Amino acid sequence: MHNAALAALGLRDWHYQRLPIPPDVFPATVRALEGAGFLGVNVTIPHKEAALATADAATATARAVGAANTLTLRDGRVEADNTDVDGLLRAIPAAHDPRGATALVLGAGGAGRAAVFALLQAGVADVQVWNRTPERAVALCRQIGGRAVKEPGPARLIVQCTSVGLTSSDDPFKGLPLNADAFGAGTCVIDMVYRDGGTAFLAAARAGGADVVDGLEVLVGQGAVALERWSGRSAPIDVMRRAVTHHPHR
Repeated sequence: MHNAALAALGLRDWHYQRLPIPPDVFPATVRALEGAGFLGVNVTIPHKEAALATADAATATARAVGAANTLTLRDGRVEADNTDVDGLLRAIPAAHDPRGATALVLGAGGAGRAAVFALLQAGVADVQVWNRTPERAVALCRQIGGRAVKEPGPARLIVQCTSVGLTSSDDPFKGLPLNADAFGAGTCVIDMVYRDGGTAFLAAARAGGADVVDGLEVLVGQGAVALERWSGRSAPIDVMRRAVTHHPHR
Protein backbone atom coordinates (compact mmCIF):
# COMPACT_ATOMS: atom_id res chain seq x y z
CA MET A 1 0.00 0.00 0.00
CA HIS A 2 2.66 2.50 1.01
CA ASN A 3 5.03 1.56 -1.79
CA ALA A 4 2.23 2.03 -4.32
CA ALA A 5 1.54 5.44 -2.82
CA LEU A 6 5.22 6.40 -2.86
CA ALA A 7 5.47 5.46 -6.54
CA ALA A 8 2.36 7.50 -7.35
CA LEU A 9 3.87 10.51 -5.55
CA GLY A 10 7.14 10.14 -7.46
CA LEU A 11 9.14 9.50 -4.29
CA ARG A 12 11.41 6.97 -5.98
CA ASP A 13 14.08 6.93 -3.27
CA TRP A 14 11.54 6.08 -0.55
CA HIS A 15 10.73 2.50 0.40
CA TYR A 16 8.43 0.85 2.93
CA GLN A 17 9.35 -2.49 4.50
CA ARG A 18 8.25 -4.88 7.22
CA LEU A 19 10.36 -5.02 10.40
CA PRO A 20 9.56 -7.78 12.90
CA ILE A 21 10.79 -6.49 16.28
CA PRO A 22 10.76 -8.53 19.52
CA PRO A 23 9.23 -6.55 22.41
CA ASP A 24 12.39 -6.64 24.54
CA VAL A 25 14.42 -4.74 21.92
CA PHE A 26 11.67 -2.43 20.67
CA PRO A 27 12.88 0.85 22.29
CA ALA A 28 16.51 0.33 21.28
CA THR A 29 15.54 -0.63 17.73
CA VAL A 30 13.33 2.42 17.28
CA ARG A 31 16.14 4.67 18.50
CA ALA A 32 18.51 3.18 15.92
CA LEU A 33 16.18 3.47 12.91
CA GLU A 34 16.81 7.11 11.99
CA GLY A 35 20.52 6.42 11.71
CA ALA A 36 19.69 3.58 9.31
CA GLY A 37 17.78 5.96 7.04
CA PHE A 38 14.22 5.56 8.30
CA LEU A 39 11.86 8.55 8.49
CA GLY A 40 9.09 6.81 10.38
CA VAL A 41 7.40 3.55 11.28
CA ASN A 42 3.91 2.17 11.67
CA VAL A 43 3.48 0.13 14.83
CA THR A 44 1.13 -2.78 15.39
CA ILE A 45 0.41 -5.51 17.96
CA PRO A 46 1.99 -5.76 20.54
CA HIS A 47 3.97 -2.51 20.45
CA LYS A 48 1.42 0.34 20.47
CA GLU A 49 1.66 1.25 24.14
CA ALA A 50 5.45 0.77 24.13
CA ALA A 51 5.64 3.10 21.12
CA LEU A 52 4.10 5.93 23.11
CA ALA A 53 6.38 5.24 26.07
CA THR A 54 9.43 5.28 23.79
CA ALA A 55 8.61 8.62 22.15
CA ASP A 56 10.10 11.98 23.08
CA ALA A 57 6.94 13.83 22.07
CA ALA A 58 3.36 12.85 21.26
CA THR A 59 0.24 14.34 19.75
CA ALA A 60 -2.69 15.13 22.01
CA THR A 61 -4.57 12.21 20.43
CA ALA A 62 -1.81 9.70 21.15
CA ARG A 63 -1.54 10.92 24.74
CA ALA A 64 -5.29 10.72 25.25
CA VAL A 65 -5.49 7.23 23.76
CA GLY A 66 -2.43 6.04 25.67
CA ALA A 67 -1.05 4.25 22.61
CA ALA A 68 0.66 5.11 19.33
CA ASN A 69 0.66 3.41 15.96
CA THR A 70 2.77 5.92 14.05
CA LEU A 71 6.25 7.19 14.92
CA THR A 72 8.06 9.95 13.07
CA LEU A 73 11.85 10.07 13.38
CA ARG A 74 13.28 13.57 13.14
CA ASP A 75 16.58 15.10 14.30
CA GLY A 76 17.25 12.38 16.84
CA ARG A 77 13.76 12.61 18.32
CA VAL A 78 10.85 10.18 18.16
CA GLU A 79 7.39 11.71 17.75
CA ALA A 80 4.29 9.59 18.38
CA ASP A 81 0.83 9.83 16.86
CA ASN A 82 -2.25 7.61 16.75
CA THR A 83 -3.72 7.59 13.25
CA ASP A 84 -6.02 4.65 14.08
CA VAL A 85 -8.44 7.26 15.40
CA ASP A 86 -8.77 9.07 12.06
CA GLY A 87 -8.65 5.77 10.18
CA LEU A 88 -11.63 4.43 12.10
CA LEU A 89 -13.67 7.62 11.82
CA ARG A 90 -13.08 7.78 8.07
CA ALA A 91 -14.24 4.18 7.73
CA ILE A 92 -17.65 4.59 9.41
CA PRO A 93 -20.26 4.69 6.61
CA ALA A 94 -22.26 7.90 6.22
CA ALA A 95 -25.46 5.92 6.79
CA HIS A 96 -24.30 5.11 10.32
CA ASP A 97 -23.89 8.53 11.90
CA PRO A 98 -22.25 7.80 15.29
CA ARG A 99 -23.73 10.85 17.03
CA GLY A 100 -26.06 9.71 19.79
CA ALA A 101 -25.54 6.03 18.91
CA THR A 102 -24.77 3.07 21.15
CA ALA A 103 -21.49 1.26 20.50
CA LEU A 104 -19.58 -1.80 21.64
CA VAL A 105 -15.80 -2.07 21.50
CA LEU A 106 -14.36 -5.57 21.81
CA GLY A 107 -10.82 -5.43 23.17
CA ALA A 108 -8.92 -3.03 25.42
CA GLY A 109 -5.49 -3.06 23.77
CA GLY A 110 -4.04 -0.29 21.62
CA ALA A 111 -6.67 -0.59 18.87
CA GLY A 112 -9.46 -0.77 21.44
CA ARG A 113 -8.20 2.36 23.16
CA ALA A 114 -8.14 4.22 19.83
CA ALA A 115 -11.64 2.99 18.99
CA VAL A 116 -13.12 4.15 22.30
CA PHE A 117 -11.49 7.57 22.00
CA ALA A 118 -12.62 7.95 18.36
CA LEU A 119 -16.23 6.99 19.11
CA LEU A 120 -16.47 9.35 22.07
CA GLN A 121 -14.97 12.16 19.99
CA ALA A 122 -17.57 11.43 17.29
CA GLY A 123 -20.43 11.87 19.76
CA VAL A 124 -21.42 8.28 20.54
CA ALA A 125 -23.77 8.38 23.54
CA ASP A 126 -22.81 5.07 25.13
CA VAL A 127 -19.59 3.14 24.47
CA GLN A 128 -19.50 -0.32 26.05
CA VAL A 129 -16.04 -1.86 26.40
CA TRP A 130 -15.48 -5.59 26.78
CA ASN A 131 -12.18 -7.38 27.26
CA ARG A 132 -11.20 -10.96 28.13
CA THR A 133 -9.42 -9.55 31.17
CA PRO A 134 -12.12 -7.32 32.69
CA GLU A 135 -9.60 -5.25 34.65
CA ARG A 136 -8.12 -3.93 31.42
CA ALA A 137 -11.53 -2.72 30.24
CA VAL A 138 -12.11 -1.03 33.59
CA ALA A 139 -8.71 0.69 33.41
CA LEU A 140 -9.34 1.86 29.84
CA CYS A 141 -12.70 3.38 30.75
CA ARG A 142 -11.25 5.07 33.80
CA GLN A 143 -8.57 6.72 31.63
CA ILE A 144 -10.47 7.48 28.41
CA GLY A 145 -14.19 7.05 29.03
CA GLY A 146 -16.82 4.53 28.10
CA ARG A 147 -18.39 1.82 30.22
CA ALA A 148 -16.74 -1.51 31.02
CA VAL A 149 -19.12 -4.46 30.64
CA LYS A 150 -18.93 -8.18 31.34
CA GLU A 151 -21.98 -8.95 29.20
CA PRO A 152 -22.51 -6.51 26.30
CA GLY A 153 -25.95 -5.09 25.63
CA PRO A 154 -27.43 -4.10 22.25
CA ALA A 155 -25.29 -1.76 20.15
CA ARG A 156 -25.71 -0.07 16.79
CA LEU A 157 -21.96 0.12 16.17
CA ILE A 158 -19.68 -2.83 16.96
CA VAL A 159 -15.91 -2.47 16.63
CA GLN A 160 -13.87 -5.69 16.88
CA CYS A 161 -10.39 -4.84 18.20
CA THR A 162 -9.18 -8.18 19.57
CA SER A 163 -6.74 -10.54 17.82
CA VAL A 164 -9.61 -12.87 16.81
CA GLY A 165 -9.33 -13.33 13.05
CA LEU A 166 -5.59 -12.75 12.78
CA THR A 167 -5.27 -16.47 12.10
CA SER A 168 -7.70 -18.86 10.45
CA SER A 169 -10.50 -20.18 12.64
CA ASP A 170 -13.75 -21.98 12.02
CA ASP A 171 -15.25 -20.11 14.97
CA PRO A 172 -15.69 -16.38 14.20
CA PHE A 173 -16.75 -15.72 17.79
CA LYS A 174 -13.85 -17.51 19.46
CA GLY A 175 -13.74 -16.13 22.98
CA LEU A 176 -16.03 -13.19 22.14
CA PRO A 177 -19.26 -12.53 24.08
CA LEU A 178 -21.40 -12.44 20.91
CA ASN A 179 -23.27 -14.70 18.57
CA ALA A 180 -24.88 -14.19 15.17
CA ASP A 181 -28.07 -12.92 16.85
CA ALA A 182 -26.18 -9.76 17.84
CA PHE A 183 -26.18 -8.65 14.20
CA GLY A 184 -29.05 -7.40 12.13
CA ALA A 185 -30.32 -4.64 9.88
CA GLY A 186 -29.31 -1.22 11.15
CA THR A 187 -26.12 -2.50 12.79
CA CYS A 188 -22.66 -1.55 11.53
CA VAL A 189 -19.80 -3.94 12.34
CA ILE A 190 -16.19 -2.85 11.89
CA ASP A 191 -13.34 -5.33 12.22
CA MET A 192 -9.92 -3.77 12.86
CA VAL A 193 -8.33 -7.09 11.81
CA TYR A 194 -7.62 -7.46 8.10
CA ARG A 195 -7.20 -10.65 6.11
CA ASP A 196 -7.41 -11.69 2.47
CA GLY A 197 -11.10 -12.22 1.79
CA GLY A 198 -12.14 -10.69 5.12
CA THR A 199 -12.51 -12.32 8.52
CA ALA A 200 -14.98 -15.02 9.51
CA PHE A 201 -16.34 -12.55 12.06
CA LEU A 202 -17.31 -10.08 9.34
CA ALA A 203 -18.75 -12.88 7.20
CA ALA A 204 -21.02 -13.87 10.09
CA ALA A 205 -22.05 -10.23 10.62
CA ARG A 206 -22.84 -9.81 6.93
CA ALA A 207 -24.89 -13.01 6.92
CA GLY A 208 -26.86 -11.67 9.88
CA GLY A 209 -27.84 -8.56 7.93
CA ALA A 210 -25.38 -6.04 9.36
CA ASP A 211 -23.46 -3.52 7.29
CA VAL A 212 -19.77 -4.38 7.59
CA VAL A 213 -16.48 -2.53 7.23
CA ASP A 214 -13.36 -4.57 6.56
CA GLY A 215 -10.25 -3.75 8.51
CA LEU A 216 -8.58 -2.90 5.22
CA GLU A 217 -10.60 0.30 5.00
CA VAL A 218 -9.36 1.34 8.44
CA LEU A 219 -5.86 0.32 7.40
CA VAL A 220 -5.99 2.58 4.35
CA GLY A 221 -7.31 5.53 6.34
CA GLN A 222 -4.73 5.36 9.11
CA GLY A 223 -1.94 4.68 6.61
CA ALA A 224 -2.85 7.74 4.58
CA VAL A 225 -2.61 9.99 7.64
CA ALA A 226 0.79 8.47 8.54
CA LEU A 227 2.15 8.95 5.02
CA GLU A 228 1.05 12.58 4.99
CA ARG A 229 2.80 13.11 8.32
CA TRP A 230 6.09 11.66 7.03
CA SER A 231 6.11 13.15 3.54
CA GLY A 232 4.20 16.41 3.84
CA ARG A 233 2.23 15.36 0.74
CA SER A 234 -1.45 14.47 0.26
CA ALA A 235 -1.84 10.71 0.24
CA PRO A 236 -3.27 9.10 -2.93
CA ILE A 237 -6.11 7.30 -1.15
CA ASP A 238 -7.48 5.56 -4.25
CA VAL A 239 -4.04 4.19 -5.14
CA MET A 240 -3.59 2.87 -1.61
CA ARG A 241 -7.05 1.27 -1.57
CA ARG A 242 -6.44 -0.45 -4.92
CA ALA A 243 -3.09 -1.73 -3.69
CA VAL A 244 -4.59 -3.50 -0.68
CA THR A 245 -7.63 -4.72 -2.59
CA HIS A 246 -5.84 -6.26 -5.55
CA HIS A 247 -2.67 -7.63 -3.97
CA PRO A 248 -2.21 -10.39 -1.39
CA HIS A 249 -1.24 -9.19 2.09
CA ARG A 250 -0.41 -10.69 5.45
